[in-house]
Amino acid sequence: MLTDAFLAARNIARQRRRSAFALAAIAFGVAALIVANGFIDWIMFKHRETTITSQFGHIQVSRKGYFEEGMADPFGYLLPKSSPVQDVIERLPELRVLGRRLAFSGLVSKGDETVSFVAEGVEPDKEQILSSSLRIPKGANLSADDPNGIILGLGLAANLGIDVGDTVVLMANTATGSVNAVECRVRGFFATMSKAYDDVALRVPLTIAHRLLKVDGAHTWALLLTETEQAGPTLRTLRQRFANESLVFTEWIELADFHVKAVSLLAKQAGVMRVIIAVIIVLSIFNTMMMSVMERTGEIGTAMALGLTRRGILRMIVVEGAMLGIVGGLLGLALGTLLAWVISRIGIPMPPPPGQSWGFLGEVMVTGRLAADAFLLAVGSTLVASIIPARTASGMVIVDALRFNR
Repeated sequence: MLTDAFLAARNIARQRRRSAFALAAIAFGVAALIVANGFIDWIMFKHRETTITSQFGHIQVSRKGYFEEGMADPFGYLLPKSSPVQDVIERLPELRVLGRRLAFSGLVSKGDETVSFVAEGVEPDKEQILSSSLRIPKGANLSADDPNGIILGLGLAANLGIDVGDTVVLMANTATGSVNAVECRVRGFFATMSKAYDDVALRVPLTIAHRLLKVDGAHTWALLLTETEQAGPTLRTLRQRFANESLVFTEWIELADFHVKAVSLLAKQAGVMRVIIAVIIVLSIFNTMMMSVMERTGEIGTAMALGLTRRGILRMIVVEGAMLGIVGGLLGLALGTLLAWVISRIGIPMPPPPGQSWGFLGEVMVTGRLAADAFLLAVGSTLVASIIPARTASGMVIVDALRFNR
């Protein structure tokens, strides 16, 4: 095997121009794959974390049937104001914060303007952590020091024609079926990744929601963990520990339908990119190896005449291709990582995505998985491209090969 590697390295060094072209094709292909897929991975990662830290948290706890029937009977699925289960969950070492949320809907009015809304009553101090990615383009977020202050979605505020500091009236049906109203002051406006949601949504302190609806408790407990990767193991632990409780533990991804579809689309695009780059590498290496075999026909015939087996010839050509893939892959990893760092430092100006009103600066995220995939793609593609040239070389007739260069 060492002899094969030595001969392969010697042949690569002898064919400097052709080998340099092959190595450049592999290196630039790997670098392009790292930059393109690294950008897609960064978008998926950022979208995931923003979805978690602006809407759902990592895990949501609710009564059984709430997500299926809660819209029809919202007051039938309330969680208690305090519970031993909540106390146990709050002692989990991986938990950052548990926030109670109460969902409701009603009418909001200012002067003669009245529109419908959907809302969440939240705990302001805990939502500062739970909803850390919630964008507040104007005004301020909810505060425990301002119990009557609320925030509205940008679209809802525009529909009402209100500004920060204005007073609005919220009206909703109570648990007993009567109508109640509270007067609130607008602290600020928020924006999420869904413009449709911003057009109808508002958030209020949980104390206002309790006073408006004349209830205690909440519909969900939103759990934010230290790391997103802990969501799966923590979810399984909670389901096993509280299997006898009438509670449902739901992971964020089961609620984030838009995120799942976006990730699916981006993953398909990344797959197409891998196929294109693999084809480029295969074609460039195939051309290099075939030309090398043709130019070395007499040499190959001499080697076989001196006793080198056909299996040995095949192995030598394949090892040569593998060495090109390894060296080109390593060069591509270095180049791609450098480009990713430079691009991330500068940022990629991106236009607003569909349904969003602001753009962002993109980055390239290089992970160990991405680097390994790119390197394996380079080595695998060169091995595949080397098979036909290797079989061609090993199948030569010795006499014809010896006469080739005469």
